[in-house]
Amino acid sequence: MTYDVHIIGGGLAGTEAAWQLARRGLKVRLSEMRGGGDMTPAHQGTGLAELVCSNSFRSDDHEKNAVGLLHHEMRGLDSLVMAAAAQAQVPAGSALAVDREVFSAAVEAALAAQPKLTVVRERIHALPEAGLTIVATGPLTSGALADSIAAATGAESLAFFDAIAPIVHRDSIDMDVCWMAARWDKNSDSSIALGGDGKDYINCPMTRDQYAAFHQGLLDGEKTEFREWETNTPYFEGCMPIEVMASRGLDTLRFGPMKPVGLDNPHWATPEHPTGRWPHAVVQLRQDNKLGTLWNIVGFQTKLKHAEQVRLFRTIPGLENAEFARLGGLHRNTFLNSPVLLDRQLRLKSAPHIRFAGQITGCEGYVESAAVGLLAGLMSAAELAGHTWTAPPATTALGALLSHITGDAVAETYQPMNVNFGLFPPVGDAVKKKQRKEAYTDRAKVDLANWLG
Repeated sequence: MTYDVHIIGGGLAGTEAAWQLARRGLKVRLSEMRGGGDMTPAHQGTGLAELVCSNSFRSDDHEKNAVGLLHHEMRGLDSLVMAAAAQAQVPAGSALAVDREVFSAAVEAALAAQPKLTVVRERIHALPEAGLTIVATGPLTSGALADSIAAATGAESLAFFDAIAPIVHRDSIDMDVCWMAARWDKNSDSSIALGGDGKDYINCPMTRDQYAAFHQGLLDGEKTEFREWETNTPYFEGCMPIEVMASRGLDTLRFGPMKPVGLDNPHWATPEHPTGRWPHAVVQLRQDNKLGTLWNIVGFQTKLKHAEQVRLFRTIPGLENAEFARLGGLHRNTFLNSPVLLDRQLRLKSAPHIRFAGQITGCEGYVESAAVGLLAGLMSAAELAGHTWTAPPATTALGALLSHITGDAVAETYQPMNVNFGLFPPVGDAVKKKQRKEAYTDRAKVDLANWLG
């Protein structure tokens, strides 16, 4: 079948772009190398839109949170990723977390129902010389295609390391040691609506001595050795390996992913402290699938070798007999210097028939990746229809993210970025600090409605 648009990459950005185009009646060819005999260093299977690092899309609060606002805006644009997330949702407090397998299956089912969309399991070795193309290969772009992109851009892509957290089987966790709770007992309505009790996290307590020994174990543990091409590659701050955080100081983890504040341990209750006492540090696990059989160790992205992970993580109280469904890993993440290379419609300036979408543009995060894919799909549809594309206002989450990628960021220091209110035009000093988040979201909702109208 001939096609109007060729999309390379079947991750969140590629599938979202394909959905936006196909549902408008355009013929789409979606090329995904997994399933055709190829695999990446991080993926586990061949499903489209497979989630690798985490199962969380972060906060779903669209009143005070930038990523929650992005969720809201994407839903208003009939996002496939948001619809699939709703089908696959699992309890995670105020966050939107999903069952990975259910999520991927929902995406595949929706795309399979589009008669003008063809999914082809194939490796693309070079950028097409003609034809409208969206490159959404993400942080794990294959070597040959990456070389082709570098040749077309005239510059080497930037790179950083991205690390993956381990997943534990629920029935191997000792609940006589651990307990279920949300920080400050802020139990979530979404969990209760999904049949839970609102206490969304499994908490593993540590005493001062246990924490000190664990911290030293992270420092001393045998790490993955870097390959020659991986040396001098910086980490992304939002996905820092836990042993790298540990190297920054003894208490760094206690103010980060192992923060104990707001978590009273009922197993330590005494007459003087009937609700328990705060541990010195806490390891938290978040539900990873709908069945509740798999739990993700929050913030434990790591480059420790697998045997070292098993040994060290089983010293965590309650995880002495932990069985791991997946251990942590490490891969290199590549992205373009988009403010220099791409125009305001995500087109490669040197080859405008090619658009880029997703994490390869330098956005960071699942939702952001899908959002840029959504925008690339809308841009391509407008171009094929002969319409003038008008970007969403920079006061919206979609517009702020797009503006950052395509020109507002400083090219010399361009780094991957999650959506945040720092990317939005200021609301002004007249708005009190405590009210600014609501002011950003209120303004964005009005401006997006006007843009859609």
